[in-house]
Amino acid sequence: AAPDEVWARIGDFQDMSWHPAVAKTVGEGGNEIDATRVLSLGAEDGPVINEVLYKYDADKRTYSYRITEVDVNVLPVTNYSSHLTVKEGENGGALIEWRGAFYRGYPNNDPPPELNDEAAIAAVTDVYRAGLEALAAEFGAAN
Repeated sequence: AAPDEVWARIGDFQDMSWHPAVAKTVGEGGNEIDATRVLSLGAEDGPVINEVLYKYDADKRTYSYRITEVDVNVLPVTNYSSHLTVKEGENGGALIEWRGAFYRGYPNNDPPPELNDEAAIAAVTDVYRAGLEALAAEFGAAN
C-alpha cells in the first residue's frame, strides 16, 4: 500500500485498533506532545498499558511514545520507548519501521526467567510482529 495510506491507518496516536492485541484505546490530547493513551489488551476490561506521546511529525509520518505504566506480568519491560515510522518502500509501497528501547522487567541482578533480558526481547518482538503481520494482512502485503 502507499505510505500515505498506511500512515492514515496507523498515524493517529489515539487509535491502535489496527493491533490485534488491543481491544480498546482511550486517550486525551490527540496527536499533540504529551498526549496520553491507555491500551486495553485482550478485552475491554483486560490489562492496560499507559503511554505518552513525546514526538509527532505527520509530514515525516512518524511518532514516538513511551510507556508510563505497565504491569511487568503483562509486558516484562521497564523504561520502554518506541518509534513508529512509515517510510517509502520499494515499488511505491510502504515500509513500516517500529523500533523500541527498553530494559528488562526486573532491573536488578539475577532476574527471574520471566523478567530477564530474553523475556523482554521476546515479548516486545511478539508485540511488533503481531502488529506488523496484522497490517500486512489488512493491506494485502507480503511481510
